[in-house]
Amino acid sequence: MGKRLLATTAALCLLFTGTAVAEPQQVDRKIVQEGLDELVALGFATGTQARLTDGRTRFSARSGSAEIDRPRPVPLNGRFRAGSITKTFTSTVVLQLAGEGEVELDAPVDRYLPGLVDRRITVRQLLQMTAGLFNYTNALKFDPQGFEAIRYRSWTPEELVAISTARPLDFEPGTRWNYSNTNYVVLSMLIEKVTGRSYERAVEQRVLKPLRLTETRFPGDDVEIRGPHARSYGVVDGRTVDTTRWNPSVFKGAGDVITTTRDLDTFYGALLTGELLEPAEQTELTRTTAVSTDYGLGIFVDKAPCGTTIIGHTGGVPGFASYAYSTPDLRRRVELSITLGTGTADPTPAFAKLINEIFC
Repeated sequence: MGKRLLATTAALCLLFTGTAVAEPQQVDRKIVQEGLDELVALGFATGTQARLTDGRTRFSARSGSAEIDRPRPVPLNGRFRAGSITKTFTSTVVLQLAGEGEVELDAPVDRYLPGLVDRRITVRQLLQMTAGLFNYTNALKFDPQGFEAIRYRSWTPEELVAISTARPLDFEPGTRWNYSNTNYVVLSMLIEKVTGRSYERAVEQRVLKPLRLTETRFPGDDVEIRGPHARSYGVVDGRTVDTTRWNPSVFKGAGDVITTTRDLDTFYGALLTGELLEPAEQTELTRTTAVSTDYGLGIFVDKAPCGTTIIGHTGGVPGFASYAYSTPDLRRRVELSITLGTGTADPTPAFAKLINEIFC
């Protein structure tokens, strides 16, 4: 991914460095609003929207504008590209198939997709990012300048995996952890092979419809964001360009979902309370290992700066950054979308203000 996109997700992930657990106080809405406002003031974000739960209290907040040339506020029900949060949806379907006996987590992927990847790689290793497959997105340009040439290209999952398998494994399967989008493209193909349906249809039937996530979609080749949404921006050849529209097939199964904060809250709430998985697979979802210390199967199991355990995922794709985390008891949770602007200032302090206030 591009340097700016990597900096975005790094700023989110580096907040999880706590060791001491403190009893969180009631969330101060004013401080949350200040954090969102700072992201906009830095130019890092054109607009932001957040949905927060603090015990029985729920509230939404926003900052900035939906478009740079119109004083229209960010819609609180706005759709956005949630990037790698897609991985939790993909993992959920694979774990459902495991619970039904259709997929064995510790079986080689080659059993289901012969000849696609190294025969030693298992389904579990794909889910947990320990497979060793080269991350194909590292070979593509996702900063606004570089992305212009490919933003409307339609990709097949086979093409994306081939970018990875043309290179040697980063490490022997199961011996290390490395974030690789290739793993989840392969898993989308596994879902299609096992279910006999398209990846998009399988997720819709197994997750979206049962939970009535009517504002969430897996768009395939559709470059549009359907429904109310804010727009994102970047700089190309020294001029500001709209980066909202692009073909999401480049992130199939790994980062293509379009959703809302409300739908994400419903999804993670259902997932973490066992509504979507059988008990055995529910346990596997958040199981970490000595190799994968803070990543389960498609979900981070992490610590806020004060030591509070939080579970969820971040996302970063061209034009958008997202964040969805919850305490295990669901008492504290947040879903955040950022439509990127053209500023280059470090957003980490503003993110830290938000996360500290919400979880500490």
